[in-house]
Amino acid sequence: QVNFVVCQLFALLAAVWFRTYLHSSKTSPFIRHVVATLLGLYLALFCFGWYALHFVIQSGISYYIMIIIGVENMHKYCFVFALGYLTVCQITRVYIFDYGQYSADFSGPMMIITQKITSLAFEIHDGMFRKNEDLTPSQRCLAVRRMPSLLEYLSYNCNFMGILAGPLCSYKDYITFIEGRSYQLQQSEANGKEDTKYEQTDPSPNIAVAQKLLICGLSLLFHMTITKTLPVEYNIDDNFRATASWPVRFFYLYMSLMAARPKYYFAWTLADAINNAAGFGFRGYDKNGVTRWDLISNLRIQQIEFSTSFKMFLDNWNIQTALWLKRVCYERATFSPTIQTFILSAIWHGVYPGYYLTFLTGVLMTLAARAIRNNIRHYFVESPAVKLCYDIVTWMATQAAISYTVVPFVLLSVKPSFTFYSSCYFCLHIASILVLLVFPLKRTQKGSKKHENVQPGWSRKLEEESLLQKNSYSTTNNSFSQKQEITCRYQALKQ
Repeated sequence: QVNFVVCQLFALLAAVWFRTYLHSSKTSPFIRHVVATLLGLYLALFCFGWYALHFVIQSGISYYIMIIIGVENMHKYCFVFALGYLTVCQITRVYIFDYGQYSADFSGPMMIITQKITSLAFEIHDGMFRKNEDLTPSQRCLAVRRMPSLLEYLSYNCNFMGILAGPLCSYKDYITFIEGRSYQLQQSEANGKEDTKYEQTDPSPNIAVAQKLLICGLSLLFHMTITKTLPVEYNIDDNFRATASWPVRFFYLYMSLMAARPKYYFAWTLADAINNAAGFGFRGYDKNGVTRWDLISNLRIQQIEFSTSFKMFLDNWNIQTALWLKRVCYERATFSPTIQTFILSAIWHGVYPGYYLTFLTGVLMTLAARAIRNNIRHYFVESPAVKLCYDIVTWMATQAAISYTVVPFVLLSVKPSFTFYSSCYFCLHIASILVLLVFPLKRTQKGSKKHENVQPGWSRKLEEESLLQKNSYSTTNNSFSQKQEITCRYQALKQ
């Protein structure tokens, strides 16, 4: 863990240097790719020793598969190999090293690399094999139209900005950043030919980086002072279960799981700050003309802590992983997309039984929450006073459901997880099943509207927000905004 923090702080300094001295206006994309890759591999070697070779082996074999298999089926082979290689490494770590050592192990970066390998394989398949009219809008926007070189591939997978903690980014966004086209606007004629180039001022990420580092400091302080005083394991303490009342137990459950989140806030926000410091992550301008540096942000803390639905929590927690699950599994699943997505998430996270208990419980919670929301929410939204009461009740219910669901994720093993659930008499499992028996789930239509109807709110909201925010620039210059909207669509088709 110390190595991880030290390497990330070094990466932050390297990011500042990278943006200052290797800016796209001063050097070629080739040099930027080489330096980003070598720095990433150096950090991996320093942090994980020779286990870092797994990163190169996984990426290298996946690239070889892409080349020899061809664009028609390579996404399937890359998916199976990358996820299988990750699973083998996770099994090895769990059963060879000390069971329960939940620390910064070498399989952590491999989880991010696995996301990148599989995402890019599907994007290349979409861009080079499938017909344009068969793609969804998001698939069309992310589709890659040419095979990346080995250097581009390694740079995308192993660059120093994201090798240790991510977050996942699309290949097109990363290449656009490396080549210095993040701030370049282009206008296209109706015939698709490029007409004029508009250079946009390169905005400074300093304020965004400083704000995120402040959040990192507060999260680390909270983790070091509060988290250890509220251990999740105390929820299954025999004396506590025997003496504490139900309200006290649920209050402690909520507090202990809330106290467990700041370490994720720290790691993900620091990773986001590193990318921003290098100049990566600029989304555009909001309606007030303020720069947005949240293109690859992984969480929104305020929305997480004040979630009033299971969907809202998933909207804002581990955002890039949620988008990955949606793009490679949910919108491509032929049956039970929700169940398949949760199972894939469990496999990707690792081989601890607690992960599977959490995600299988999550399936029940998600379906039950969706049924309740679809059937009763509309009765409570017309009156502001009634809606406020509804929001308070749903906030309490959501926090209880989230805490109840993720306890096995923290405890890891089967026995303590079942000890906790049995001490609660499996109350929320039973309640979810009863909800699904009482409230009907809306049937999805077949055909072209299939994914539109079954797509979960969290993924649909994020996708819509992403498309809107990428085209949301200062309204003080309407012609400038129109040119940029044309450019976004044109670049998506061109690339």
